[in-house]
Amino acid sequence: MHESDTGRGESRWRTFWGRGGWWRALLVVAGYAVAYQLAPFVFLPVTRELVAENVFATPGSVFASLGLPVMIGAVMLLAFAWSLGWLPRPLFTAQPVGRSWWMWLAPAVVMLPIVLRLIGIDYGAYGPGVVAMAFASGLFIGLSEELLFRGLTVSLLRRGGYSEWVVVAVSSLLFAAMHAVNIFTGQSLNTVLGTLAYTFVFGVLMYLVMRVTGNLIWAVLLHGLTDPSTFLATGGIDAHGDGGGAGLSLELAGPATVLLMFSGLVMLVFVRGKARRLS
Repeated sequence: MHESDTGRGESRWRTFWGRGGWWRALLVVAGYAVAYQLAPFVFLPVTRELVAENVFATPGSVFASLGLPVMIGAVMLLAFAWSLGWLPRPLFTAQPVGRSWWMWLAPAVVMLPIVLRLIGIDYGAYGPGVVAMAFASGLFIGLSEELLFRGLTVSLLRRGGYSEWVVVAVSSLLFAAMHAVNIFTGQSLNTVLGTLAYTFVFGVLMYLVMRVTGNLIWAVLLHGLTDPSTFLATGGIDAHGDGGGAGLSLELAGPATVLLMFSGLVMLVFVRGKARRLS
């Protein structure tokens, strides 16, 4: 196919991705997963000295272990989106599909455990530098993962002509699947399975946040608060203790997370609609 065959002089690169489809979405996710795992090794000679056994021991350790990989990932994804001509439209503009009132429950149930953890964290146990770096890193986690899954993946699925139920289900499955690599870091099977279940439902809720608010940026911000508040409240990445805080609010954060997962599954059943054709 020549450029003139597209009718608008688009490059083959943009034409290829512009057709969308589930397998192109899978290709982007797989490519990012590989690049995300390999890219930090470039900086290993510098970051090796910063990493502590306890990730949250120093601001430098948080940056090297948590912040740098997602910063690199965010830059790679932004560069890819820019190469497609998808910045800011359609990734950071109004959603091409309608919304329903009940979708506002999604940001509410996501915010509840965040607020409870923010209240319960023992900030003095970490120091201001560690806390600041954790939340800065969280913002890049939100940017990279939401840009990949609720931005690029959702756009590719919509371009493939799928209904919004398929879009949210497949994009959330891919989101969960990428976290399966945790099993290679020594985590137990039960922990990984729990993470997969949580991330699938969380992906559904982030899709609904994006759809009901009308813009990806709100999903980025909520996601960006979820991870660091969880890390600091539990005392580590994918930890389940109370290492960073205590009290009633953190005790309530557990049931609030269960409510989040149950609500997300129920809301998934009611997702309807089909996006307008993306240009």
